Amino acid sequence: MDLTAAQARVLGCLIEKAETTPDSYPLTSNALTNACNQSTNRDPVVDYSELEIDALMLELREMKLARTVTGSGHRVGKHKHVVDEAMQLDGHEVAVLAVLLLRGPQTRNEIVTRTERYADGPGGDADAVDAAIDRLASRDEPLVVRLDRQPGEREPRIDQCWTPRDGMPTPTNPEPTPITTSGTTPEPTPDLAPTAERATLETRVADLEAEVARQARRIDDLVRQLGG
Repeated sequence: MDLTAAQARVLGCLIEKAETTPDSYPLTSNALTNACNQSTNRDPVVDYSELEIDALMLELREMKLARTVTGSGHRVGKHKHVVDEAMQLDGHEVAVLAVLLLRGPQTRNEIVTRTERYADGPGGDADAVDAAIDRLASRDEPLVVRLDRQPGEREPRIDQCWTPRDGMPTPTNPEPTPITTSGTTPEPTPDLAPTAERATLETRVADLEAEVARQARRIDDLVRQLGG
């Protein structure tokens, strides 16, 4: 089964909110849109509309990975994931998969830290995270893969298999060969693999840029409302 990056973001957010904010779960379309667009714990930062989220939910329902529930006091439909049922996953496996869907390739220690908030997750137990990764990687159709350590990285990383990331080498996706004009010789490609510190800094900068852009839009909307 393959997911688009947008489908993966929606699914990851549903899992995260089910585990970390159960009192406000399932999510309305508006709440799910805000969850997908938040600037923390997300890579990359996105800006989806509520209409786009509803369309993505329809796709995930057709894939039997999510449901929209109505009734029982709900004035509007609310969305929930059913990944655990559909894929026969336990709480530890669901937590590991969710942080990979939301943040991309990560080290084992990063996954340990980021799954601590998950109610049914491994609770900071590194051995439990390792075991969950092994189970997800050894399925007939693997859901995660352990990547080789890349130049500039201190530790190897783990990635999810539903939606490979551009620019991140995996066993089934070798790095692309540069396209050159006929008769020319390509310039040597420098090693641009970021260190762990650089990757963290770039993520923080992206978060700040997204937040500045969001605040600018809000100011523009306020000015228009005031007739400025």
